[in-house]
Parts: sequence; C-alpha cells; structure tokens
Amino acid sequence: MKNLSRIYDAHAYDTEVPVGSYWDATLPAAPAYPALDGDRRAGVAIIGAGYTGLSAALHLARDHGEAPLVIDAAQPGWGASGRNAGFCGFGGAKLGGSAIIRRFGEDDLRAFYSAQKEAVALVRDLTSPGGIEADVQEDGEYCLAHSPRAARALPEMAAGLRHYAGVDCPVLSASEMRQEGLHGDGFYGGFLLPLGFGLNPGKYAAGLARLAQQAGAVIHGGTPALSVQQERCGTYAVETPSGRIIADRLIIASNGYSSDNLPDWLRGRYLPVVSHIMVTRPLTEGEKQAQGWTTRRIAYDTRNLLHYFRLLPDNRVLFGMRGTSNITPGSTQQMRRRIRRDFEMMFPALAKAETEYHWSGLVCLTRGLTPYAGQIGDWRRAWTGFGYHGGGVAMATYTGRLIAGIAAGKPCVSPLPELMKVQPSTFPLLSFRRHLLPLAYTYYGMKDLH
Repeated sequence: MKNLSRIYDAHAYDTEVPVGSYWDATLPAAPAYPALDGDRRAGVAIIGAGYTGLSAALHLARDHGEAPLVIDAAQPGWGASGRNAGFCGFGGAKLGGSAIIRRFGEDDLRAFYSAQKEAVALVRDLTSPGGIEADVQEDGEYCLAHSPRAARALPEMAAGLRHYAGVDCPVLSASEMRQEGLHGDGFYGGFLLPLGFGLNPGKYAAGLARLAQQAGAVIHGGTPALSVQQERCGTYAVETPSGRIIADRLIIASNGYSSDNLPDWLRGRYLPVVSHIMVTRPLTEGEKQAQGWTTRRIAYDTRNLLHYFRLLPDNRVLFGMRGTSNITPGSTQQMRRRIRRDFEMMFPALAKAETEYHWSGLVCLTRGLTPYAGQIGDWRRAWTGFGYHGGGVAMATYTGRLIAGIAAGKPCVSPLPELMKVQPSTFPLLSFRRHLLPLAYTYYGMKDLH
C-alpha cells in the first residue's frame, strides 16, 4: 500500500504475514469476508473492522436501522482487536486521575469512570449467554505493585477509585495476594478492581462482525482504503484498489493501524507503540501449585512499561509487555528473548513452561494520553475514535456505540466526557516520533526502578 503514510516498517502492516497468535489457533475456520468489487454508494462508510468500526456498524444497523458499509485492509479483527491480551476492564487513558482533575476537573473524572463502567458492561452484555461466545473468565482485575514505593501508593489509588468511580477495591498485601491465588517474584501487594474480566479477543472480534452483518451491515475484507476525500457536495469519496465508495457520512476506525494521510488531519495525532505477547504450553497442576498461581483473573503491574498476564482457560499463561520501537523479523526475535527473560524472573517456578506462541501488535496513544471520539477536523458528518492506550476491548466497543449514535443523529445518553471530546494535538517531530521511543523507554524504565 505505497499510497499510505505509515510510521512503522511495511512488515507491521503486511496483511499477508501470519500473526501467529494463540487466538488465531482457537478460531474455527470461517469463510473470509469478500473484497469489494466495483463502485458503491453508502449512507455510512466505515474504514476499519476492529472493535471501534464493528461496534459502530453493529449499533448503526441494530439500533438505528442503517446499513453501513465496512471495509478493512485485512479481515475483521486482524489488527489490535484480534491480537491483544483480552483484558476487558477499566482503561482507555494513560493520564492519571490527579492529572485529569487538574486539566478537566473532578466532574469529568467521574464522567470518565462512568464511561469505563458502561464500557465494561456493554462488552459483558454482548458476551452474555446467547450472545458472542468469547471464553469469558472470572470477574475482577488485579493491579500489582512492582516496588515497595508503588505498594505504599496503593491505598491512595484505591481510595480514588472509591471516591470518583464508586468502586470498592480491596488493598492486599503480598501474602494476601498469594492467598488470592497469584504469586510472583517482585510483587509487593496489590488491589482488586472487581469489574473487569478476561475474554478471547479473536472470538469477540469475530462475533462482533457476525452480529453486525446479521443486523444489516455489509463487511468487505481485503479492501484497503487508499485515499479519502471530502467532495464539494459534502459527500466522502473512498478509493480502494477495485472501486470507489461514495458515502454521505464517514467513520474512520483504524486506531493504531492508521495512516498519516488517511486523511491528512490524522497526521501526527496518534502514536502506535509495539506490545508483545507470549503464551506458554498448558501448565501442569504441579506447576500451578509450585508458583502459587491459580486465579484466572486478569492482572497487570504498576510499571510505566507495564507487564500484564493471565491464566487462560486451558491453563496456559499469557504474558505481555511493551518493548521494541519497530516490528521487523529481527526486532521480534529480540523481543522474544526479552519477554521470556522477564516472565521467568517474575514466575521462576514456570521456567520450564515453554513458549508456544509469540506475536506483536500496535497500541495507540495520543499526545494528551486520553482517547478521542468525535469529528474529523472540520469535516461535517465524518467522525473517528482512537487512542485507547491498551484498554481498547471495552473502550473501543463503547466508542463505536457513541459514534454510531452521533452518526445516526441520535446521540445516546451514555457519558461522553469532555476529555474524550478534545481533538488530539499533534506530536512534535511528526515524521520521527517513532524514533524517539527508545529514549522514552529508557526514561520510563529508569522510573520503574523506583
């Protein structure tokens, strides 16, 4: 796709390269969504068949009687939506609560927490019995202190959640964490946020696509958008390799897999960062007991360059972390060694549980460290949602529903905090923003030592 302006090497966007994820291995063989062939006219065109785009399509069709046309360069869920860790919980911003208060006020922090709670509830409803079968696991998510200093901050974090989110989060010592069924070297305690849960993100993405299609959406895979323009009459023209889409309204839902010129307004307003995930072979009961790990709740630590992990339904361990500043065969092999090293340091009793899957994907950040859901620049009847900072399972699904309501002219009553309405500013040194990541990783790695 030489027309597009991407910030990573072409390998990161090559839809012919197998992802190699554990999730792919769990999905039943299914017919691919066909490529678009010829010109089309649409009321709403959606670029991107990840959680944001599929949720927007589903809610436009099911709730508002629309027939949106969805295109994706690959197949639904090929990007971050099908290769993440499957953590459906609080998240969407990297900006801390106190910083949100300083910038937007206490009421907006409460509104953002309300949005996060609704986002989790939305995914829970979609995956409830009779809905999407996505291997939903035990309720609750653990936040684990990676240092004594971080442990001392846990009560204040829990108190903030109680005050602003209305959620009680029990604070646990390291020994109490072990009694909860999660023990690792370098854990200094944690707290339990009771709302989140784990799921199979590949099955969830496939289920969203299926529900959207059943509701009346039209989905085409293998159909990259090569350009998008606003025409004089106010419609939008989307060029694809095999045809042209003319749409009255437009939703761009490409998130971390966006292009700086699709459209030009996006240039520099997002920063994809690479996250890597490994999955082991199934653990034996003896290994689980030796490590003291029996809970199936999702968990992550307090590092800036965080680790995140969970015990899967078939007793495999999923372990993820941030790392490289590119996605190439060489950097992937380098990260395969690093992620294995960190895993064995944290869970030494599992050192002989071999890695059977390793893959990578792009997590999307904004300069303000908050997600965005709203209009594309000054384009009327054109919207986008992106920048979920690793919390996209719930927040992207929620954002898709929000944008669907706006596009249908019937905004829902769900919270849309002010911090999500602020159009993201551009990063400095636009063309070089990825190349500055090693410096940022070094800085945050030093902070994580304390």
